[in-house]
Amino acid sequence: MTNRNAVILAAGQGTRMKSKLYKVLHPVAGRAMVQHVIDQLNTVKLDKMVTIVGFGADIVKEQIGDASEFVVQEEQLGTGHAVLQAEHLLKDQEGTTIVACGDTPLITGETFQELFAHHEREGAAATILTAQTENPAGYGRVIRNETNEVERIVEQKDASESELLVKEINTGTYCFNNKALFQALHEVSNDNAQGEYYLPDVIEILRNKSEKVSAFLTPNFEETLGVNDRAALAQAEKTMRKRINEKHMRNGVSIIDPDHTYIEPDVVIESDVIIHPGTIIKGASTIKTNAEIGPNSEINNCYIGEDTIVKQSVANDSKIGDRVKIGPFAHIRPESNVGNDAKLGNFVEIKKTVLGDNSKVSHLSYIGDADVGSNVNIGCGTITVNYDGTNKFLTTIGDDAFIGCNSNLIAPVTVGKGSYVAAGSTITDDVPEDALSVARARQTNKEGYAAKLKSRKKD
Repeated sequence: MTNRNAVILAAGQGTRMKSKLYKVLHPVAGRAMVQHVIDQLNTVKLDKMVTIVGFGADIVKEQIGDASEFVVQEEQLGTGHAVLQAEHLLKDQEGTTIVACGDTPLITGETFQELFAHHEREGAAATILTAQTENPAGYGRVIRNETNEVERIVEQKDASESELLVKEINTGTYCFNNKALFQALHEVSNDNAQGEYYLPDVIEILRNKSEKVSAFLTPNFEETLGVNDRAALAQAEKTMRKRINEKHMRNGVSIIDPDHTYIEPDVVIESDVIIHPGTIIKGASTIKTNAEIGPNSEINNCYIGEDTIVKQSVANDSKIGDRVKIGPFAHIRPESNVGNDAKLGNFVEIKKTVLGDNSKVSHLSYIGDADVGSNVNIGCGTITVNYDGTNKFLTTIGDDAFIGCNSNLIAPVTVGKGSYVAAGSTITDDVPEDALSVARARQTNKEGYAAKLKSRKKD
């Protein structure tokens, strides 16, 4: 197989985005646009990838990491000039180089593979990825001759009235014979309305040298969308969400309302999961079979076990076991580990807590920095008082313990196995196993005192 390289154009600032964030770093489905392009290109097994950076070079490099080599375009003099910056890395290589834009996040690995295969099969010096659209405004037009061969590409600002009517557009993605590309780039002129060196001018240069120029017409214009402003960004987001949701539904996941369900690309969902409207699932989350999520729940970087139900709740960076019932309105904060058959009810918040199998925190409690055993019942209004203003401390609750309502457990403290804490207690010392701890003021009744207070008010 011939060598395959890629050049990704990611140097532009993207002024039409009207943002401090560089254009290619704007997220689509939770992932930077340029990262989508790199991820899809990697599916075709490239020999070398070079990303052209300019504005925000350091931030773009940080996002991409070691997935690519980098070249800085110091002056923004057009796409042809941008590709030319990679000459010292690629010019002597035999094979095919694909040029893709960092703001086209929807092009799939399958399309990149088909473009490579078409180019190599045709033996072309250049192959353009083209598409048909009823509204070609803003795109370069693909101009063909009387025998339907690609003759040149004309940018909209340089197009004649007849050329503006052409509906076949240049998507900005190309395959080139690598050596022919860099030879032709030295012949590109900036004699145009923008005063820039256009990469599409390479097509006409190669044609004038009697080199073969081909076009691969993708049937899916939507996939080739270039994101230049916030409206296009929203359109790309909608398309990507639809693609992700359809993949999960075909794999046996029931998504009740796909238009109002938001799932990021790295999420793994097993069959027979039910996802209700308004649910957001992000990061490297895994949802196991028969789980039910939502409505209006947010899951981020979590493992959720089989048959678990999460209703109107938020969970972050945590592991949740099988047959757990969560919500409504529970908040699972990072580094929590919820065991099998546990329950976290309404308005319960846990943080950095292990909750053992069959343990229950049914309502209105905060359990933070705690190690809770199995078969523990924690009553309404219980708080693990974990913070003294400077440091966080651990609360340990043994198996089979019972914590009464409105209890404060002042950490560091241990409540022993099988022990009881009476309702309304403030626990400052360890509780032994199988003990009853009562830590509250003794009740005093002053008979007739209320009547005395009332009479004072009347006076």
